Amino acid sequence: MTYADTSFLISLYTLDANSAAAAAYVRSAAAPFPLTPFGRLELINSIHLRHFRGEIALAESKAALADLASDLAAGVFSPIPTPPAMYERAQSLISRRTALLGARGVDIVHVAAALEIHAESFLTFDRLQSRLARAEGLATPVRIR
Repeated sequence: MTYADTSFLISLYTLDANSAAAAAYVRSAAAPFPLTPFGRLELINSIHLRHFRGEIALAESKAALADLASDLAAGVFSPIPTPPAMYERAQSLISRRTALLGARGVDIVHVAAALEIHAESFLTFDRLQSRLARAEGLATPVRIR
């Protein structure tokens, strides 16, 4: 199973330097990708933030949200409940990794979710988060620019 974080998903749904790589990976990979309520919430917020910051137009924001809804309906993503032990796992990661890697709370929660659902790999375009995922034994198959 492969977990995708927000940096990967936002590149999939809005145009940026990593969009082509995200789309290529999804086309070649086996769906569905798990999506927790936390991941969905953060992706939707990120789309709205890109509009707020002037990085995308309102029409692009609406199209991205429609594409996400379409992909959910088509089974590209498999909505899964928040893993019950996700926050306990996150606390453990904080204790073991934050002082060494400088991991952010949101990044830790994503890695904790991936670990709790027994993902083997972790999709991210965030270097720091990639280091955290690899330190926890997750493969990080996408190249970070």
